[in-house]
Amino acid sequence: MTADLRIAPIAPGRVPLIGHTLPLLRDRLAYVQRLRTYGPIVRLVIGPKKTITVINSFELLQEMLTRKSDHFNKGLLFDKLKIFGGDPLPVAEGKPHLQRRRLMQPALHREHVKGYIESMRATAEPSVSAWRDQEILHVCNEMQLMAQGVVMAALFSSNPERGPAQIILDSVDTVFKAALMHAMVPISTLERLPTRGNRRARAANAVLRKTIADIIADHRANPDAYDDLVSLLMTVQDGTGGNLSDEEITAEITALLAAGSETTAVTLAWLFHEIARNPELERRLHEEVDTVLAGDELAAEHIPQLAFTRRLIDETLRLHNPAWILTRRTISPVQLGQFNLPAGTDVMWSPYAMHRDPDLYPDPLRFDPDRWLPERPQPPRGAFIPFGVGKRMCIGDQFSLMEAVVITALIASRWRLRPVPGATVRPVPEITVHPSSLDMIAEPRRHAVAETAV
Repeated sequence: MTADLRIAPIAPGRVPLIGHTLPLLRDRLAYVQRLRTYGPIVRLVIGPKKTITVINSFELLQEMLTRKSDHFNKGLLFDKLKIFGGDPLPVAEGKPHLQRRRLMQPALHREHVKGYIESMRATAEPSVSAWRDQEILHVCNEMQLMAQGVVMAALFSSNPERGPAQIILDSVDTVFKAALMHAMVPISTLERLPTRGNRRARAANAVLRKTIADIIADHRANPDAYDDLVSLLMTVQDGTGGNLSDEEITAEITALLAAGSETTAVTLAWLFHEIARNPELERRLHEEVDTVLAGDELAAEHIPQLAFTRRLIDETLRLHNPAWILTRRTISPVQLGQFNLPAGTDVMWSPYAMHRDPDLYPDPLRFDPDRWLPERPQPPRGAFIPFGVGKRMCIGDQFSLMEAVVITALIASRWRLRPVPGATVRPVPEITVHPSSLDMIAEPRRHAVAETAV
């Protein structure tokens, strides 16, 4: 059988010296979707020598992320995210990763997350209440501030005012953009140059670390006042029997803040964009929220009843998956299907492209939350992985889903978000796939009901 194994083919369109760099930079989303037509595995050439192996087959992807995951580390993109400092859970490897995951898992377990619902609602509510009739909202920014506030309040017992919160948000965005650029153009010399972009990224990272350091200092000064993830990280022992250092805790919390805010916020922004374009879906969302809440404040017992709300979120995670690329790197030779991957192979795949594949999803570009009804045909196992799969699956998946349901229901119970006339919204693939510009008009629901009655 060994004789039948082969190296993945080079994708069409390679140009001498620059390889496939231009089409990848020119239209990233279209290109990663086009790559799926070239076979289960294909290789890209970046620059004169750098090659990246792209996994298009969901079966081979499952094999890589589950049964053969020990042959891989997190790879190029996550290497660049070490700009956050240290070896936090999202970028840790091997035994340190397993120890950190076991340490943090209880705080993010499904049952524990239910206890955060009141905090989630109470944190998001002031932002939603502050909107004004006919106000034009920068929806991505509003969702990011709410998601960031929820993470900080629920997990860190911190809830900064809007001004400082915006500074934190801008810092996260700057660091993420720098990490992506370093991954797309992986030339270490460029990362060390005192360019404007590098200086901004370092300054933004310093802001984040100072913010978290202040939270840790407050927890140390008032140890009996808190019962959250920060206090957990401060008291548990690591694999050597010692406590985590402040540096390790800072790196862990900074990475969790960045990862936990961005993806949920982007998902919410796309969700409200989609229902604004489909009045029937919006009507069904409002009807479900009104019926389930019946005028009461959102509480844990309401969440299981918000089934259509959850389907809207799942469909948004499919059609607008935040992850346009994810990476791994082989640490030892491995076989995937009929292909050999030598040690040191950089691997990439695109959940965004896979979730839009017409071979896996009928009418894939249609936003259809009812495709997730149990009586409808479902995609093959492993073809829908909004939070990854295997031992590196996102540890905060249940937190993010609960947060998205709470914020969606809270907004839908009070507001309609209408598109600004003439505005064009397009996807922008940076560290996540976010809307280019999503300004929407806030309309109180009572105003909409009155208009309908007339």
